[in-house]
Amino acid sequence: MRNQAISGIAVVIPTYRARAHILRVLECIGPEVARIYIVDDDCPERSGRFVEEHSHDSRVLVLYNHKNLGVGGATLVGMKRAAADGAEFIVKIDSDGQMDPALIPSFVGVILAGEADYSKGNRFFEPEGILTMPIVRLVGNVGLSFLAKISTGYWHTFDPTNGFIAIHASLIRLLPLHKISKRYFFESDLLFRLNVLSARVIDVPMHSHYGDEASNLKPHREILRFALAHLRNFAKRILYGYFLRDFNIASLELLFGLVLMLFGILYGFDKWGTNAPATAGTVMIAALPIVVGSQLLLAFLNYDIQSVPRSALHPRLKRSAQPMRVNKNEREMQNASKDVSVLQITRKRTDRPVMGMDAGN
Repeated sequence: MRNQAISGIAVVIPTYRARAHILRVLECIGPEVARIYIVDDDCPERSGRFVEEHSHDSRVLVLYNHKNLGVGGATLVGMKRAAADGAEFIVKIDSDGQMDPALIPSFVGVILAGEADYSKGNRFFEPEGILTMPIVRLVGNVGLSFLAKISTGYWHTFDPTNGFIAIHASLIRLLPLHKISKRYFFESDLLFRLNVLSARVIDVPMHSHYGDEASNLKPHREILRFALAHLRNFAKRILYGYFLRDFNIASLELLFGLVLMLFGILYGFDKWGTNAPATAGTVMIAALPIVVGSQLLLAFLNYDIQSVPRSALHPRLKRSAQPMRVNKNEREMQNASKDVSVLQITRKRTDRPVMGMDAGN
């Protein structure tokens, strides 16, 4: 079974200190899933060994990391293995039991229908789901969601740190996996990389079940890292999208808007507090660039919001590969028809009567 190629849906479950919940999660995964990859991320509880000893599900394959790579690193290990084994859809859920595996068909369904390349959970879609969320997580996720909108360019999505995700396997081969964050910034960084590919992302409503599980995330340690990482990704996205891969009217709006805003602010501060009162012309020289610059930046922001990818990428990848297969088939058919034609001509020549023999008869 380890070397047998699979097709359909594969589920990746990174596990670290989740021995108390992992078996219950496995029991809830439905028959629509072809293979389940448990990635033991150097777990001190030996969760992977525990699964091998107590799970009788033939779909389960346990992978071991020799050192702790973080939730993102463990997820990427499982995703790469699933893609290599031939999975078409790869779903990642956590091992702590907060996510309902019964939603897997919903996450895969929007990708299968060609509506998205990547689907992710959204715990904020329904008010009932918000009420069950601890207040610290609620406030933190709202703030991180706004930062993620800016850095990833997916302005219509929310709850970017949600770990319930699904992706079409063809995108795994296009993503720079070695550059994606291996720790808790994994989901947000993955969204940024998907935007660079112009992949379409859709939120799937879901509820989380909070119980006695303990989170390994330490907010006071990660908040500065998250802020700096979002700032870095935002700068990269603007550079890639508006100056390297494209240059359009929004690029000009951003350039002139920043220049005018900076000039107006610096000129205004330079003339501020002088002994002589500022003339109307001096005020206008400072104020007008700020007003015009702010309008240009708002126009750029509007353009950026409207530029969210609106069509899925993976169907186009399939169509772009199709002509190569068609041409190959056509060549085989042409060669076959040539062989048939040669065979028919040969038969006609051998069946043609010899004139001398006919005359003798």
